[in-house]
Amino acid sequence: MNPRSAPSGTSLAERARRVIPGGVNSGQRSIPGLTDLVITRAAGARFWDADGRAYTDYHAAFGPPLLGHNDPDVNAAVAEAGQRLDLCGVAVTEGEVRLAEALADLVPSIERVLLTSTGSEATFHALRVARAATGRRLVVKFQGCYHGWHDSVSLNVISAPDRVGRPDPISTGILPEVLDATLVLRFNDVAEVRAAFAAHGADIAAVIVEPVPHNVGCLLPDQEFLVALREECTRAGSVLVFDEVITGFRHDLGGWQKISGVTPDLTTLGKAIANGYPVGALGGRADLMDLFSTRPGAPAFFAGTYNGHPAVVAAALATLDKLRAEPVHAHVFRLGERIRAGLTEVFADLDVPAVVTGHGSVFVSYFMPGPVPRTYDDLLRNDAGMFIGYRRRMPEHGIFELPLNLKRNHVSYAHTDADVDHLVEATRAAVRDTVAAGGVTELAGTATMGGALAGTAATGGAVPARGVS
Repeated sequence: MNPRSAPSGTSLAERARRVIPGGVNSGQRSIPGLTDLVITRAAGARFWDADGRAYTDYHAAFGPPLLGHNDPDVNAAVAEAGQRLDLCGVAVTEGEVRLAEALADLVPSIERVLLTSTGSEATFHALRVARAATGRRLVVKFQGCYHGWHDSVSLNVISAPDRVGRPDPISTGILPEVLDATLVLRFNDVAEVRAAFAAHGADIAAVIVEPVPHNVGCLLPDQEFLVALREECTRAGSVLVFDEVITGFRHDLGGWQKISGVTPDLTTLGKAIANGYPVGALGGRADLMDLFSTRPGAPAFFAGTYNGHPAVVAAALATLDKLRAEPVHAHVFRLGERIRAGLTEVFADLDVPAVVTGHGSVFVSYFMPGPVPRTYDDLLRNDAGMFIGYRRRMPEHGIFELPLNLKRNHVSYAHTDADVDHLVEATRAAVRDTVAAGGVTELAGTATMGGALAGTAATGGAVPARGVS
């Protein structure tokens, strides 16, 4: 190969598929119709592919770069940290102390905090310590919520209609007895929560919930639902875990718990905490956190070679500093509201049944009549063919929204009013073309978060579009 000749996206993607299973390093990155996409550069609100095309990015890696890609202040902090410190793997650094203090100051539930490398690790440890503290077996999660890759919670995320209401693992290789120890309930259903506790409360170690289930777009919580979770966990002696890996910092510096006034026992964080650098955190009540083996003699084992790496700690500190010092939330919330209003007008003009919803910097358009959905059952009305179809056309207009069913979009501090204007008009064109084409009639591979044991792997558990079985 001529080193001065940049390889095309197609040739790089082909090389990737020869040595990387599927050519990607996460199951949500291989996108039908975009399997030759190779990204070579990112800055601000955009990324560029190997063929030089630019895309305004609203996928934003599922949400971490709240400040925008390659934020110069965050990168400068990481570079400065790297000049004086790298991973030593013993004791603690000043940066770790400062970050722990900042998290405890910002998030209402956090008295003690431990750092991880991912959000999945944080939720794993939350459930482990809940079982250690209570001596109980059962965990409660909710249909449509995603809490990472580990076995206890790897079920009932994006489920086909016939899999709602029964175990729907997202992977094979999980022991049946592990799945049997997880109760799946309907989000926003207070009566179902109270019934589950009446039947199983003495054996429920933890309830884990995304306070806003963003892995299926945006289901906003009823306040009485979150209050009921707090009441039932307190009454039964169960541990309430808020998975704020997405909502934390993106919606408020104190997370959704500050917005709602409902304080969990444990909180998991990640994504926007460091603007895309790989860090997560688990924090909460001191008595629970002190059960981890970072405190000599404590029973719940906790370890991770890269936990508290100086580079990611520096990124997190710089991110939090900027979120506190600059009008980041005011900016992204204003643009988010402009987008939701603009898209609502587009769908009305085109006479396309759609509900535009979200919160702050998150937006999503469901293709179905109103009202705004409250539960996963409501989302079964979404026309996946339209949802995926218009998103597959957005790159033609220089815009990237992840073309997988029910996935949300994000605004960053780097997006501008001009970007919003472009997005609204591009959506108008893409939706108009999708309607003319009849949506998408082939949904294979459009979701990979359900149906692993139900013979639905061919469709990945995607919610069917009109006329598609």
